[in-house]
Amino acid sequence: MMLKGLLKRCDTNNDGKLSRQELKGAFRGLGLKFSGWRARCALRHADANGDGVISEDEMNELVKYASRWGFRVS
Repeated sequence: MMLKGLLKRCDTNNDGKLSRQELKGAFRGLGLKFSGWRARCALRHADANGDGVISEDEMNELVKYASRWGFRVS
């Protein structure tokens, strides 16, 4: 599944969730400016249960958010 692959690549500590720091690193890896701000916005949008991380169940919301900003998830 595509989302599992994305989660695995960005999940640097292998806990099955994406933290703000991991999101920041992913945005930075894409060469984007303001990666910290983007990570905070993405987390705020996708973190449905408010636990401060994006779980596999919340990945769809992260993908929707990224799509709105013009990113392709492959």
